[in-house]
Amino acid sequence: MPKVRKKQTKPYSAPGNFFKRIENIPSSIVSKIAKIDELKGQWVTGARLSPQVLGRLKRSVLITSTGASTRIEGARLTDEDVEKLMRGINIQKFTNRDKQEARSYYELLENVFNSWKGLKFNENLIKHFHKELLKYVEKDKLHRGEYKKNENKVHMVDDAGQSIGILFDTAPAYLAPVKMRDLVEWTQKALKEAKYQPLLVIGNFLVEFLKIHPFTDGNGRLSRLLTNLLLLHAGYLYMPYVSHEKLVEDNKPDYYIALRRSQKTLGTKKEDITDWLNFFLDIVLKQAQLAIELLSKENIGKILSENQLIAWQYIEKVEETSIRDIMKHTKIARPTIKQSLEVLLRLKKIERIGLGRSSRYRKI
Repeated sequence: MPKVRKKQTKPYSAPGNFFKRIENIPSSIVSKIAKIDELKGQWVTGARLSPQVLGRLKRSVLITSTGASTRIEGARLTDEDVEKLMRGINIQKFTNRDKQEARSYYELLENVFNSWKGLKFNENLIKHFHKELLKYVEKDKLHRGEYKKNENKVHMVDDAGQSIGILFDTAPAYLAPVKMRDLVEWTQKALKEAKYQPLLVIGNFLVEFLKIHPFTDGNGRLSRLLTNLLLLHAGYLYMPYVSHEKLVEDNKPDYYIALRRSQKTLGTKKEDITDWLNFFLDIVLKQAQLAIELLSKENIGKILSENQLIAWQYIEKVEETSIRDIMKHTKIARPTIKQSLEVLLRLKKIERIGLGRSSRYRKI
């Protein structure tokens, strides 16, 4: 019986491909990156939010991101459904798979938000994430954490979870391991050496990862988990407080179009991922803008804790007040009131009159 030869495919060369992809990026992309990094700096140096407020924002984002990321792939759980599910309330109207995928995504994203500093980006982590992502779905047991053994295609799905067409073909199954090895090793090196702006490196990783589509199922959800991790590693520390996944869901048609246009060029003589970079950077920019809004006075209700908000609402009603007056009328402890006043001063919502125990405060 004659030997069957596999078609020879040119080995993956991330550095060369990357150079071609970014050598002529338009000035609009450079401008977006500059705006994102400016806002990144504002978040780091902005008003300090209390641990309670950050915790509340993070819990909200976990719900929102879980709902959005699973809906992009065809699930139909609302954010309210996800919240009920995570509180242990069984929702009969949805399939077990929808509920299982939501639970695993929530748990993994929570791990990323809480432990990202100790999570080293490598192939083992990616495979571990995939295993955890599918751990509750019994039918996925055989391929959890394992690269695909059969060919797969990327389908575009509508709001009902039905396929409305093939988005693009993916890498052959037999090439998935070597392509992933090369992609991950190059991404690690590029981020460590810091010769290129990390948003370009991360954007390149994502478009390649989704083109390879290395796993039988769960690639889209996994890509969004890795997005959160890589951006946190790169210093975009507002990721847990504004949902990246929700912004992608809100722009799902553009997400599909950008992926399709860019990935059709990969492996050709004229590789061009400008469409994808524009989409990816637009999402990150919007996320950064929303993060900064959390620090602004217009969003004070989202920033203050419940007791801090009560103190602020009292201050709004009076012409001028003191810590003693606020304690008397709100029944809130002095340390909490002092903390509230410091936050309100930083946000320029109030001004202090006088010094020491005689200090008084009024709304600006």
